[in-house]
Amino acid sequence: MFKIAKNRNETGEIRGAVVEALNELMDERDDVLALDADLGGASGLLKVQAAHPEQFIDCGIAESNMIGVAAGLSSEGFTPFCHTFAPFASRRVFDQVYMSGAYAHNTVNIWGSDSGFTAAHNGGTHTTYEDVAMMRTIPGAWVCDPADAVQMRWIVREFCSHPGVHYVRGNRKAVRNVYDPSSTFEIGRGNVLREGKDLLIIAAGQLVSEALDAGEEFDATVIDMFCIKPLDTELILKHAEGKKLVCVFENHGKIGGLGEAVGTVLAEKGAGVPLLIQAPSERFGQVGSASFLQKEYGLDINALRTALKEHL
Repeated sequence: MFKIAKNRNETGEIRGAVVEALNELMDERDDVLALDADLGGASGLLKVQAAHPEQFIDCGIAESNMIGVAAGLSSEGFTPFCHTFAPFASRRVFDQVYMSGAYAHNTVNIWGSDSGFTAAHNGGTHTTYEDVAMMRTIPGAWVCDPADAVQMRWIVREFCSHPGVHYVRGNRKAVRNVYDPSSTFEIGRGNVLREGKDLLIIAAGQLVSEALDAGEEFDATVIDMFCIKPLDTELILKHAEGKKLVCVFENHGKIGGLGEAVGTVLAEKGAGVPLLIQAPSERFGQVGSASFLQKEYGLDINALRTALKEHL
């Protein structure tokens, strides 16, 4: 069960949650391994190396090889958890994830960090608005986007408790709290954070916080769809019924993301409700602060507020 954080203006660091979860798992299990592509400082996984030096592997700037190593380790009974920046954890390694991971029935857990606008000053080469679209196509894969550090910590532990290919994206740094630390979740189930009359807002990742802010202004039902695949289709249809508009708010491109997944559900079931996908379209990344890029790509609260007013 989950509970909303008492103070949503407080923040928690995502990478800190990953380190905490992995260190706990390694205290409990010898099979869990952490792999990084020469980003241990950025990811915080050097702290895992310090605590569990025999369970950490730096694969260097060779991301595709890292996935191959992870798949080989899985075939020998280990549970690998890999990290690199999101474009290198999806675009660059896709064939290895698909063939050596999923097709070969190996377990490969992947954290693609700094997705979307959170790539910030690393610029267009490090920006991904297509990672969800790619990973959703892998048969049997799980794809998650945590709202905060509490949810990220839970996801890491959950990934390492199940076989298969699992992908989680998200910021490395501090984001606003959504959940109380005691919260637990369920793969394949969205969370209804508030209920409203005329509007349904579905969000994932750190944009859930902005979605909640907008939900209070517009008296909207707000769903945190942190698990993008498998998708909670029943929850979508239940809360879309009778609404004037369904809005999906995501830090990902319109093509192949959460919005398209929701749109497919609504269309296949003949829900008959308009859909607004507030997300970048036909855009590459660029250099800038995260706050600048969030505004530039229409992903801040003001852009969401304007879009909702126009469509309502």
